[in-house]
Amino acid sequence: MFVRTILRKSIMITGATSGIGRATAIKYASAAPGSKIIATGRRENLLQDLVDQVAALNNGSKVHPLCVDVSNREAMFAGVDNLPAEFAEVDVLINNAGLALGVAPMHTAAIEDWENMIDVNCKGLLYATRSVLPGMVDRKKGHIVNIGSVAGNYALPNGNVYCATKAFVNHLSLAMRAELIGKGVRVTSIEPGNTETEFSVVRFKGNEEAADKVYETADPATRAACTGGDIADIIFFATHTAAAHVNINKLEVMPERQGFGPFAFERS
Repeated sequence: MFVRTILRKSIMITGATSGIGRATAIKYASAAPGSKIIATGRRENLLQDLVDQVAALNNGSKVHPLCVDVSNREAMFAGVDNLPAEFAEVDVLINNAGLALGVAPMHTAAIEDWENMIDVNCKGLLYATRSVLPGMVDRKKGHIVNIGSVAGNYALPNGNVYCATKAFVNHLSLAMRAELIGKGVRVTSIEPGNTETEFSVVRFKGNEEAADKVYETADPATRAACTGGDIADIIFFATHTAAAHVNINKLEVMPERQGFGPFAFERS
């Protein structure tokens, strides 16, 4: 059995200040000692918290904080162009930054929310990818993981543009995979269902009570959600544990209590 044993030199994670992104950074730092993690995000204080947490492991893993908005093309490219030498050759890019905004139908939704989702979920992913992919192709080595969503596969009422952006991510991943066959660069689309992070709080614009109801089931002891750590484990397997000649094209993941739809749960 051919198992990947080479330690990744550099892992770039967008949206690393919370949720799946932060959990993935911690997973790499702890499970693959010596990892060099580029953590991007807009909240400088949370990036510094991550730097400190990884440093406390004292196992050789390091975090380079890159305080940047992925939807800012110039800032994204400049940040990658100016990475310290030990981080500069990115082996793994995890396009995790993304958001959902609002719960209104198309005819009343705020256009500004649409534009924000398109800027981050689509353009941000494109900018981050283009900033590192040429180097991966030149070195004939790399792996890009795009965090899509089951909302890109199943329609979510009042999720119109968010669903569309995630359908973009899911299908773009397959297009990238088709283009990169034979170039030494793997592409994986991870498509989570309900995952208890800041996602719903952001979508409901700070209404934590409404956000919390998303994860309720008939059994108060059971939540209808995966955790950021659950998804981080899957990302680590796809990029680090799986055999080097294996490409996981796409993987749809749901909590056991979720059905075939973003908010279809067993509740009784």
